Amino acid sequence: MRAEPPDAPGFRLATFDLDGTLTRVHGWSVIAKATHREEAFRESQARFLAHEVGEDEHLRELLELAVGLSVAEVERLLEATPKLADIGEALATLRAVGVRSALLTHNPEYVCAWYARRFGFDAAEGTRGTVVGGDGTILAVGPTHADKAGGLARLLERFDLAAREVVHVGDGWADAALFPQVGAGIALNTSDEAVTRAADVSLRAESLRAIVPVIRRLRPRPLVNGARPPDEGSNR
Repeated sequence: MRAEPPDAPGFRLATFDLDGTLTRVHGWSVIAKATHREEAFRESQARFLAHEVGEDEHLRELLELAVGLSVAEVERLLEATPKLADIGEALATLRAVGVRSALLTHNPEYVCAWYARRFGFDAAEGTRGTVVGGDGTILAVGPTHADKAGGLARLLERFDLAAREVVHVGDGWADAALFPQVGAGIALNTSDEAVTRAADVSLRAESLRAIVPVIRRLRPRPLVNGARPPDEGSNR
């Protein structure tokens, strides 16, 4: 049995959404501007928010905005995308108290890889299927499936964890759907009341450091068949 210090967090892994959670704007709006496809981005967003298209179709439309760019060009745009302050510092602080970090996002592998290198995430789960040529050019988008639950399952297996040892941080519908499947959910900088209601804690912050005391204070709630008990209230 693992010996724990008295103030050890109740979680072993913190997972993070990316767009709107770690970034101050939707990251694909920056890519759309660079490729002169802003109208296509706005139209896809509007149709998705109006529930006219599903998550998979919307995701494919976003990923296609980068076709024709090189991965190196996308990485320069990722660097320029406005983000929360102190991302790397927050992850390092969590790691020091025994909480590893992972991206859990619908972004493609090349975006996940850059964020993991840049800020020190321990792992990343994103969307597979983008075709990248030998010269680094993004050639095409294959079949896409928005599957954070599947990504979570792979992370649990990789780190040999139970779902209740995970706290997820996000701002969107897919994150709200994931909150009941893990030990706790933190809604970070969300504008959606449904996401706020689904979370255990709702937080607005300019720096990712703000989540560190929240994660250290939270304790995993019981899961019943992978879900929150119906009579258990939020400790938001």
